[in-house]
Amino acid sequence: MWAWARPAGAALTLAVVVWRLGAGPFLDGVRAVDGRALAAAAALGLLTTLCCAWRWTVVARGLGVRLSLPAAVAAYYRSLFLNLTLPGGVVGDVHRGVSHGRNVEDVGRGLRAVAWERTAGQVVQVVITVAALLALPSPVRSWMPLAAIALVATVFGLALAGRMRPRGGRSRWARLQEAVAGDIRDGLLTRRALPAIVLTSAVVVIGHALTFLIAARTAGTSAPASRMLPLALLAMMGMALPGVAGWGPREGAMAWVFGAAGLGAGQGVATAVVYGVMVLVASLPGAVVLVAVWLRRARPAGRHEPLPARIRVARRPEGADV
Repeated sequence: MWAWARPAGAALTLAVVVWRLGAGPFLDGVRAVDGRALAAAAALGLLTTLCCAWRWTVVARGLGVRLSLPAAVAAYYRSLFLNLTLPGGVVGDVHRGVSHGRNVEDVGRGLRAVAWERTAGQVVQVVITVAALLALPSPVRSWMPLAAIALVATVFGLALAGRMRPRGGRSRWARLQEAVAGDIRDGLLTRRALPAIVLTSAVVVIGHALTFLIAARTAGTSAPASRMLPLALLAMMGMALPGVAGWGPREGAMAWVFGAAGLGAGQGVATAVVYGVMVLVASLPGAVVLVAVWLRRARPAGRHEPLPARIRVARRPEGADV
């Protein structure tokens, strides 16, 4: 039921936005897209994908599985393209984890590496978002002290879980605690992993925020960057919710954020459409990776020489020793 509820909720959100605002903002967003915005999206997409792939390699190696950076970049582009074109928003990540796990003959560890890599990126994004919303005016500034307290408690809990040592219990809960603590300790909190994870995640957040600002300018928003940055971070948090090929929560979040900031819900939807087209174009190298993998697998195997039709058996002379 949950698997069906997520895309149904995203479709319902999109339907409500269309019902309240009409198709005009969507058409305005499509018309506003130009070559400069797409080129900027491709460049920023390359930067953020490289950082995400680097973060993935750091976490994977911490968990004890090999992963080269070129392979990680190709797989990450492919997962981004699948996430943006298939319902749910996580199909590409699951495919990435399973494929890597099969390559290293440990599917479970491959999936865990992807899960912890995405979780670490989300935690850094939330930290940056809360810090920015505490400092800059936004529609949710009054709620930020409570959010900051909850965030500090969450980060402290993750750090404490990573420092826990196994107690030697044999129950399922004890084994789960041991596995989680080991993954956090070895994959995220080591001296080599933690700085790289924080740095790459911060660059990814900045890259996505810049993409949002370019989309807003392309859609016709003239508000200063200091006013748009909190809206970008809020909208990016809304985009983390699963959608239908990327649509639904993004448009709903941007409509609410722009409307609450006094910029107009229709302008927010137009910005969301421009942003969606930009990130889809930036993920197109993932489609190239998919086609290349398909062609390699579809290539016929090389021919083998046929076996001899007959095998002559030498007869042993009568009376000869065996």
